Amino acid sequence: MRSGVKARSTCHARLTARIPPPPSIVGDIGSLLRPVVSIASSLRCCLPSGGHEYPPDGQVRIAGRRRTGPDRGHKGVIVQRKRFLLRAIGALGTLALAGAATVDASNSTTGATPRSKLTVTAPAAPGGGWDLASREFQQSLRSDSIVNNVQVVNVPGAGGTIGLGQFVELGADPTRLMMTGTVMEGAITVNKSRVDLENTTPIARLAEDYQVFIVPADSPYKTLQDFVKSWKKNPHSHAVAGGGLGGTDHLLAGLTAREAGIDPREVNYISFAGGGEVLTALLSDTVEIGVSSYNDFRDQIEAGNLRALAVSADEPVPGIDTPTFIEQGIDVSLPNWRGLVAPRGISDGEREELTDIVTEATKTAAWKDALDRNRWVDSVLTGEEFAEFIREDQARVNDIIEELGL
Repeated sequence: MRSGVKARSTCHARLTARIPPPPSIVGDIGSLLRPVVSIASSLRCCLPSGGHEYPPDGQVRIAGRRRTGPDRGHKGVIVQRKRFLLRAIGALGTLALAGAATVDASNSTTGATPRSKLTVTAPAAPGGGWDLASREFQQSLRSDSIVNNVQVVNVPGAGGTIGLGQFVELGADPTRLMMTGTVMEGAITVNKSRVDLENTTPIARLAEDYQVFIVPADSPYKTLQDFVKSWKKNPHSHAVAGGGLGGTDHLLAGLTAREAGIDPREVNYISFAGGGEVLTALLSDTVEIGVSSYNDFRDQIEAGNLRALAVSADEPVPGIDTPTFIEQGIDVSLPNWRGLVAPRGISDGEREELTDIVTEATKTAAWKDALDRNRWVDSVLTGEEFAEFIREDQARVNDIIEELGL
């Protein structure tokens, strides 16, 4: 018994010494398989050899049966040894191939370019403004075959700052873009995000759209002033639903309250992950008024299920049959821009390539149709001008948040 233990220990040492480190070159299958034969030869020391290294009870157990004596047991041991060696070689070969496949899979994006593969992060739930803008952009790339394979990934939460945090961790990957805008700027400040848009590479602003105050069709509020009158009497009793804290919806609610003579801190604001969830809350009568992009509610407005009370534009928007806040005596306007950023650290050439891709997409018939259909205002801005715009707009949003005490 002790000699068997010693033999196995010696064998373990030999095996350990012969197992090589992983190959440094992906796909070098030969270098993974070469040690298998030498390892297999070492396994011989782990098995009885001949008729005098049996277990101490002089018995050999093969396939659950007990056989005694060196004559009958010796043949069984040889068969057992061959089976063991074959299985060991097979297992080692499988592990080597699996290791090669794992290494290869981990580097499967090597060589990918923005023209061959592009992933767009929409930092909100499906159905919201960022999701809509991301998918319209995706369709524009596909329509003219600008990118071979383009996907949209939703990462909702905290006004887009969860998606931003994950995006920053991707590293300098030129095949990734993220949709962003005014909403994220406010959420960065209110949520005290550990990262901001300075941790990205600005590529292009795409368009601007506007927010609306919206109520169910059977609401007693027919105009914005109808709601404001009731709101002023008891601000906290009126739940206002919108996107993430500090985002455009939250800012618009606060600015409207201030202009109406209500302390913005008294607003009973309930945040949701996106416009789709705000819509659900309105249709289920969970809240009595909501704030989001006009396009989040467009279909339900046109179907007669919702009524828009006011739009946050400076002046009437063609195609939107809703008066502005300013027209109804509330001196508030707030555009909501949307644009694309890439990870920080990409090269100048990669940034230029991504800018070209986005610019090409904005010139397609599919994108022009998206602008018209969604009532977006074309506001393309690229390069350092876009980067400077982000810095200035972030400062403007921060000032509003401070003024409103949010």
